[in-house]
Amino acid sequence: MKAYTTDKIRNLALVGHSGSGKTTITESMLFNTGVTNRMGKTEDGNTVSDFSKEEIKRGISINTSIVPIEWKDIKVNFIDTPGYFDFKGEVFSALRASEAALIVIDAANGIQVGTEKVLNYTKNIELPRIIFVNKMEKENAKFAKIVSDLHIEYSKKVIPFTLTLGEGEDFKGLIDVLNKKAYEYDGFNRKEVPIPENRVDEVEVVYNEIAEVVAETDEELMDKYFSGEEFTHEDLMKGITAALLEGTAVPLVAGSASTGVGLDILMDIVQEYMPSPDDERAKYGFRHQDDEFREVSVDAPMAAVIFKTIVDPFVGKISVFKVISGKVTRDAEIYNVTKEKVEKLGGLFYLRGKEQIEAKEIVAGDIGAISKLAFTQTGDTLASKSNPTLFKPIKYPEPTLYIAIEPKSKGDEDKISQALNRLQEEDPSIITNRNQETKQLTIGGQGNVQLQIVLERLKDEFGVETEIIPLRIAYRETIKGKSDVQGKHKKQSGGAGQYGDVFIKFEPSTEDFEFDEEVFGGSVPKNYFPAVEKGLLESLEKGPLAGYPVVNIKATLYDGSYHPVDSNEMAFKLAAQLAFRKGIKEASPILLEPIMKVEVTIPDEYMGDIMGDMNKRRGRILGMEPQEDGSQLVIAEAPHAELFEYSIDLRSMTQAKGDFKMEFVRYDEVPTNIVEKIIAESYVE
Repeated sequence: MKAYTTDKIRNLALVGHSGSGKTTITESMLFNTGVTNRMGKTEDGNTVSDFSKEEIKRGISINTSIVPIEWKDIKVNFIDTPGYFDFKGEVFSALRASEAALIVIDAANGIQVGTEKVLNYTKNIELPRIIFVNKMEKENAKFAKIVSDLHIEYSKKVIPFTLTLGEGEDFKGLIDVLNKKAYEYDGFNRKEVPIPENRVDEVEVVYNEIAEVVAETDEELMDKYFSGEEFTHEDLMKGITAALLEGTAVPLVAGSASTGVGLDILMDIVQEYMPSPDDERAKYGFRHQDDEFREVSVDAPMAAVIFKTIVDPFVGKISVFKVISGKVTRDAEIYNVTKEKVEKLGGLFYLRGKEQIEAKEIVAGDIGAISKLAFTQTGDTLASKSNPTLFKPIKYPEPTLYIAIEPKSKGDEDKISQALNRLQEEDPSIITNRNQETKQLTIGGQGNVQLQIVLERLKDEFGVETEIIPLRIAYRETIKGKSDVQGKHKKQSGGAGQYGDVFIKFEPSTEDFEFDEEVFGGSVPKNYFPAVEKGLLESLEKGPLAGYPVVNIKATLYDGSYHPVDSNEMAFKLAAQLAFRKGIKEASPILLEPIMKVEVTIPDEYMGDIMGDMNKRRGRILGMEPQEDGSQLVIAEAPHAELFEYSIDLRSMTQAKGDFKMEFVRYDEVPTNIVEKIIAESYVE
């Protein structure tokens, strides 16, 4: 691969619903440009970008992969992303590394949920986008309906830059609206044909829509438009690029990745109208910690951001980065600004799927990879130590589904932790935690598929077999009433005896634990007060109902007695614990469960289903807020025990159109009718 200057580079995130044909686009372009001698197929497990064992087995993209394509005099770094919802963390990082997104739509299936999500997300982050309506050769392909639906949902800013010559079995070519030419295709080869007479007016109407958008980007172009003067090619390039960057135009191209139809027009549009990384109007994906602009220039000090880590048990760790400024060279001093560590540079190369293409240097705006960095993780900033700068880390979605696991072999405890750390390094949207209270190892992610793949990779790549076990809830115990009890510890069996005697009042408190003393007359010497408090604190660890920690109580020591010889700190500590066990039982003990605040974003039509389902989960609706995009935000509270599989159920109820996040808010009393079941199932020994 030859070296390209920054102005000849384009970074394009390939996004869209699973199965829309993103990976096939890269296969088609690799074949068309002579890099490969045949097109791989996802179903055959032989594509360049889907190379991991799990991707081949499942026939879907799981990881982000980089596929550079050399087209005419530019290099396009396609960042191929998974279409499945569980891997949206991969999509987020890919979009941060791109100047635009290529959103792929299946012509037969239309605007699917994944399409909607990426269209809305790229709109929200104001990232320029191009739409490719793929699979026009399929039966039931419906180009006109897709364009109409896009206009209804996203306004007339979505403009077809191509029109189709037939569709389905009759799909034979395209009309290039910008150049007002028609082409029939034989594979990747095309021949120009006259625009059908009955389509000439249609082409003129669409061209005028483009011209109007172009005119609105510049006063000089506006004057040309109103005077009826035809735009030059340079005028179109200038105006369309401006409109693309401003979000006032979303170019749409039709075609077929599997047959090659339209990919040449798509690539020409990317080349001519999509901004290079050093275009000062380009959206700045990686933002500086202080929000200052870092010039995308090869002459500026070196700075790069790691946006993807690949962990291979055999090859080792590969850190994929985008150069923001300057250039990374083989002999460069690599300083991890995030970790404040100097790194030793391993190999420097471009990636094409799993293929490593050796590089002498990687310049501003380009994407490359380094092997075997010791401290560096996804999101870290690399720079020179003499001129450090720091970029904001990538924000990943919070986990919405958790499972608890344990290794089948007890000897794999250490092995599983190391393996999970490596997988988490590769995909930061996976969260692992060893809960100190429940003693469970939990894994959190975006959905069941993502978590199942984690377990399969643990087995296949790291030799650790696991099993899923029921998730435990960290319940609490407290009291609703008051009690007044005596705790007396007396032991005399030859030699020094033990004697401690306390009277303690117990009552509810707003604090986790309060200890007070109202002892008069020295019935309990002051030097034993700390021992009493310590005895009570140790007792809080296990309550009388099910052995869960006790919270929100106040204990007041008000009387007692002591022996001048046999009393000691241990005796009073044990006396306090006797009083605690008796006092809590007599003060109406209750069980508390964690309550979560849940924020659910859904299309309006699912409101009734969501509210009814929340009621079944012992939840309560706190409010509803209409959103700018027409969706609804439902705010509710529900017990954690009822939300374990809410991620799966919400997808089912909303056809995967709903999203949610939740956070712990407080503990509430468990209803009487389920207390006995919880006590019976308690894991506390």
